[in-house]
Amino acid sequence: MTSQKKPSQTLKIAVVGDIHDQWEVDDAIALKHLGVDLVLFVGDFGNESVEVVRAIASIDIPKAAVMGNHDAWYTATEWGRKKCPYDRTKEDWVQEQLDLLGTAHVGYSQLDFPQWNLTVVGGRPFTWGGPEWRFADICKERYGVTNLEESAAKILAAVKSAASDAIIFLGHNGPSGLGDRPEDPCGKDWHPIGGDFGDPDFAAAISQTLTIGKTIPLVTFGHMHHNLRHTKKELRKSVFKSPEGTIYLNAASVPRIIENEGHKQRNFSIIHLEAGVVTKAALVWVGKDFQVISEEILYAASPSES
Repeated sequence: MTSQKKPSQTLKIAVVGDIHDQWEVDDAIALKHLGVDLVLFVGDFGNESVEVVRAIASIDIPKAAVMGNHDAWYTATEWGRKKCPYDRTKEDWVQEQLDLLGTAHVGYSQLDFPQWNLTVVGGRPFTWGGPEWRFADICKERYGVTNLEESAAKILAAVKSAASDAIIFLGHNGPSGLGDRPEDPCGKDWHPIGGDFGDPDFAAAISQTLTIGKTIPLVTFGHMHHNLRHTKKELRKSVFKSPEGTIYLNAASVPRIIENEGHKQRNFSIIHLEAGVVTKAALVWVGKDFQVISEEILYAASPSES
């Protein structure tokens, strides 16, 4: 077996949580001020918000994105199609978003970054989350995938086509297996409370990726917002570290833009990757003049690990 090439340098990665139409020109400028090497978008740009995706597609920083359930809001379900604000026989806003993102969209696909010996692989696009096969029509029509097993196989196929041994997984929803309490990264926080609402196909693909000898420093996603629906007393747990050393990060701090004393503040999750290992994960808020006004350290490696 050939020796693995680890990502060769220290990388600063921004993960942008669920946007839900909260994206401005200042967000792109803030990313420049943060000095990030790579930007990962977990989806839910808005309800088929073509203009938000257009703005994100124009960012001139290396990037990868995956589509969320809201990104097919008027297309993927019968009730959504009934509320559709455009003529679906003449327009297809889902396809417009995909076309704008081009190769940056990694759902069921991969994007190699050979300069860092790193590949980003996307989970199932448009996922709603949970153990059931939801949004079935769109996966069948656009990807020929009809169940969780086929979905896991399609994600794994992207892994096998990766040029790198180090894989960052990017999903809209996280994988199953991260806990079943409502405050866990993908825990169910609506009634009946509790249960693992992670994606089983994503978890299966991750497990199989480790089996074939790839390394996975980071799995990042959103969908399950940090603010819990059933209580205001605590926030969702953002980070889980697996026994293999993989960091799982839920980046869905929503709303991601707030106003405080007349000034807007915007959040980004920042990951430091050193020699193929996540050494730090933090939620940062950027204020006026693009200065970091707060940093919540979600994970920091002990000195022996870094």
